[in-house]
Amino acid sequence: MALSDDFYTLLGTTRKAARGLVTVNTQQKNAALEAIAEGLETSVPEIVEANQRDLQRGAEEGIAGGLLDRLLLDEKRIIALASAVRDVIALPDPVGQIVRGNTLANGVRISEVRVPFGVVGAIYEARPNVTVDILALALKSGNGAVLRGGSAAAQTNQVLVAVMQRAITGAGLPGEAFLSIDDFGREGASALMKARGYIDVLIPRGSADLIQAVVRESTVPVIETGSGVVHVYVDASAEEAMALDIVRNAKTHRPSVCNAAETLLVHESAAERLLPALLEMLTEEGVEILGDETARSQHSGVHAASSETWRTEHHSLAMGVKVVSSMDEAIDHIAAYSTHHTDAIVTSDFANAERFLTEVDSAVVMVNTSTRFTDGGEFGFGAEVGISTQKLHARGPMGLADLTSTKWLVRGTGQIRH
Repeated sequence: MALSDDFYTLLGTTRKAARGLVTVNTQQKNAALEAIAEGLETSVPEIVEANQRDLQRGAEEGIAGGLLDRLLLDEKRIIALASAVRDVIALPDPVGQIVRGNTLANGVRISEVRVPFGVVGAIYEARPNVTVDILALALKSGNGAVLRGGSAAAQTNQVLVAVMQRAITGAGLPGEAFLSIDDFGREGASALMKARGYIDVLIPRGSADLIQAVVRESTVPVIETGSGVVHVYVDASAEEAMALDIVRNAKTHRPSVCNAAETLLVHESAAERLLPALLEMLTEEGVEILGDETARSQHSGVHAASSETWRTEHHSLAMGVKVVSSMDEAIDHIAAYSTHHTDAIVTSDFANAERFLTEVDSAVVMVNTSTRFTDGGEFGFGAEVGISTQKLHARGPMGLADLTSTKWLVRGTGQIRH
């Protein structure tokens, strides 16, 4: 469809409808969210059928296995999405929360309160779960939403948006506050990036190329959700069983997602003791290992790493492995190659653990646990907006409060400034 005045008319309608959400109370928003959850559950066959069409087209077009996994919505995942929507119902409504305030000496009362952004835009690819997550969180936080879900999930997203709009309208709220612009294609996505005055904040989710394109081209403020070149550093004092469990889970539990580990760093003092077992475990799990010279000397199945290995988010069962001479080298490597998403250390040394937490500059830094826990649901946020790797406004897994701004309310009784 060619971009026309219709595009901006739709954005204007969405913005006007979103203003009506400001006065909607928590009970009304929760009723609409429950209607969405029920709608998802009763529409499982319709959603699965649409998703199968997207998967078939994706396979025919040669989409990578990791992206096909992200694209998949089977009954189990749809029920999980409905459950995540109900998790949002259980969360406190951030709108109207008082952040801080006080009474001045002259009796004027000031308070900073949370308010919706207005309209949230989202550009993402092959992630139909994001359609549900963003819309549910936008609704609970009092925002409208404009969604560009990409061609790979076009059929699935069309059904999901229709199901949710019916639920919202049926609950008495303005369904037109939530809009998909997939029909406008890439031209629509480009126009969304320039839609200042219609969109208050834009959130990209997807590949590093997609995210950086939005950051470069957008004139709308962007919350950057980063790709995940995620590290696990096995320190000299690491326990073997713990290291094996954490590395296995971080790499193989769901390798296509952004919190999956991509690089394993092992202290040279632990290499002789732990590296053979780690490499054998990864091989048994079907991981393609791209290692440095020391790693290759320890296992015949290790392929040579290149300089690109350390900056690659594989989205698959592939992992870089490097032996480092010190913790300093591990931290320096992470500083050079991390996307500042999530990085973890496995150690029995308290001082090293605290040093790692302090010196590694990532949105989430972990000690003795799997990187797979970097997730809004796991952090107790319900559905997730995304994982921000920037430092302004929000950082790390983003929940309801991160879809709000603040404003100051000032109440006086006739005071004037002298």
